[in-house]
Amino acid sequence: MGRGGDHDVRNGISLRTDLHKLLDRGYVTVDNELRFVVGRRLKADFDNGRSYYDLHGRPVTLPAEPIHRPSIETLAWHRENIFLG
Repeated sequence: MGRGGDHDVRNGISLRTDLHKLLDRGYVTVDNELRFVVGRRLKADFDNGRSYYDLHGRPVTLPAEPIHRPSIETLAWHRENIFLG
């Protein structure tokens, strides 16, 4: 998930293509409680994003195997360094 991060399953999260692009660009993220967060900047920068607002606050579906789940530390790094708010 992080730019230049290790190639490790815990350093990523499986998302559909549009959400993956928004995550990479900092318009969405995942919070400490593993809920999807849609940032205000999506609307501010593009004056759209309505199709994403319903996703805000929804829990992320996690893999059954804990070893395949995203790293809490990596998600925190994304919020602190990439997420635009």
